[in-house]
Amino acid sequence: MQRTIEIRETKKVQILMEAFKRALDIAERYKACVREYEGFLAGLDGGYIEPGPAGSLTRGKIEILPTGRNFFGVDPTTLPTPAAWRVGVETAEKLIQYYLKEHGRYPETVGQWLWSLDGYKADGEQLAQALYLLGVKPVWNFDGSVKGLEVIPIEELRRPRIDVCIRISGIVRDTLPNYIYLIDEAVSKVASLDEPPELNYVRKHYLEHLEKLKKMGRGEEEARCRVWCSPPGTYGAGVNYAVEASAWKTDDDLAKTWIQWGCYMYTKSSFGKPSPEAFILNVSTVDVVTRNHISDEHDLFNCCCYYSYQGGFYNAVKSLTGRDDVEVVVVDTKDVSRTEVRGMKDEIERIVRAKLLNPAWISAMKEHGYRGANEFSRKILHLYGWSATTKLVDKWVFDEIAKTYVLDEEMRRFFKENNIWALEEITRRLIEAAERGLWKADEEVLRRLRDVYGEIEGMLEEDVSGESEIQGSNVTWFSPEDVERWREKLAEVSKAWEMFKAR
Repeated sequence: MQRTIEIRETKKVQILMEAFKRALDIAERYKACVREYEGFLAGLDGGYIEPGPAGSLTRGKIEILPTGRNFFGVDPTTLPTPAAWRVGVETAEKLIQYYLKEHGRYPETVGQWLWSLDGYKADGEQLAQALYLLGVKPVWNFDGSVKGLEVIPIEELRRPRIDVCIRISGIVRDTLPNYIYLIDEAVSKVASLDEPPELNYVRKHYLEHLEKLKKMGRGEEEARCRVWCSPPGTYGAGVNYAVEASAWKTDDDLAKTWIQWGCYMYTKSSFGKPSPEAFILNVSTVDVVTRNHISDEHDLFNCCCYYSYQGGFYNAVKSLTGRDDVEVVVVDTKDVSRTEVRGMKDEIERIVRAKLLNPAWISAMKEHGYRGANEFSRKILHLYGWSATTKLVDKWVFDEIAKTYVLDEEMRRFFKENNIWALEEITRRLIEAAERGLWKADEEVLRRLRDVYGEIEGMLEEDVSGESEIQGSNVTWFSPEDVERWREKLAEVSKAWEMFKAR
């Protein structure tokens, strides 16, 4: 008994010593980060800079320290890593349970917006999530590289195989082609299994789509494709351009724009082949649109890409199917010990409260003068973009934005002194939101907004020489129907859209 106690105590001491050594190592690495200056100067001088790995400290990747080295991104052949696989399995299960709880059935298809940060900062967690939804798992070589995929038996999976529709970013396409190859291999394996359709949604949809596509002279590859992107050499999802230019009148306008930009198939044998029909068929089965959120270093309002890709995706599914049970969520993995699936409405309001309506954040931004005002303007524009694509921005949010940024006299003074153009943009977007019915603004609030806009317009006309191009409080909308060349570009997509749109 005494011997057992001594062994246990010895192990505790060993664990404590290892932790202490690890802490010392981390401290030394942080201390060595002063090499950042040396590395910068050596780079300017064309000298040699020691290479080192990149990654995210929030994922425990201490090996990226010290900074100041010539970092390399990642070895794509190692993705997903075993650790990322565990996170992917956990989040896939939580995503399924989220939908089951809300709707009492399994989602047949999960739509994913998959961007390159998944590879460069999260070691392939969302890729792992997609593979596990399909019911396959990676097989790793001794050196950590992925040598292939193995089908998980349905008895072990204990649920149906969930189909996927994955819209990748252009950077994933260009720098992580193994993502395309792995997903294509996984879908090929699963679609060929002799399993009943109620247990294999991938095969179910593949056979349904193949029957429709064959009538148009299309083949098996298009029915099987699950990875989509813009044409080679291009980037983006297009919806942000339409939203920011007020170049849309209906949800279908935004949906067709999103389809047009992303209807290029990526498989092992096709790299950017257009197929709007196959893409629309894949989109039509989506039940939930998701994206992994790996860090609060960025948020939904940081960039137009968020609402353009994921909001545009959700709007396309809703517009195409006419269904009310489609979900749009974020899978929060910023703390891998406490992953969570959150509805997009909750996520929008989380960011609104944390930043846009947070007095501490507002005060900090104001210290940056012109640039801080621009940050206010861009984030509110992106909030408007989320409203345009999802209709999930509540009245109280717009009410508070108007009150805080436009109707507050002190804030208006800040804008006038630092960046009147930012105030013009915010005010015009609020008016546009009201005119489009995205915001049920109170009449008195809307009247005051128009008064403020009239004042802003007068100030700008005094400062701008020549004829002013400011739209003014009477916002002009237009759509593809109003622009002949645009309408012609959308013709093929519009034809496929009308063919498969739910009536």
